[in-house]
Amino acid sequence: MTPTEIGGISPFFIASDVPSALAFYRDQLGFEITFQGPPNDIFFGIVQRGRAMIMLKSVGVDPLPNYRREPGARWDAYVSVADPDALAAKYAARQVEFSVPLKDTDDGLRGFELKEADGYVLFFGRTR
Repeated sequence: MTPTEIGGISPFFIASDVPSALAFYRDQLGFEITFQGPPNDIFFGIVQRGRAMIMLKSVGVDPLPNYRREPGARWDAYVSVADPDALAAKYAARQVEFSVPLKDTDDGLRGFELKEADGYVLFFGRTR
């Protein structure tokens, strides 16, 4: 029996302000806004870059990134990147602030971390 391929997984983040969050992902991280709505009061949106997709929704409660719940849970999403060095250089040129710079980690990864608009921590990297 051949296993069915899974193309990816998409985190669903609570956002304090969806239009601002969408703008951050588009303008700073180079994601495409694939959905936002409803038109009169945008409270839900989807951004995508390659096979990475993130859903954002305002639900009337404050966002709660993992590190604020449990200090040992640093990331809210792992974004697989074939060349983290090249992506880090592109983001640095856009003045994106890294919360942890590009490096080889103790757990066998190479990548960098950043906090997005609501404080969610994204790790962009790959295994070494």
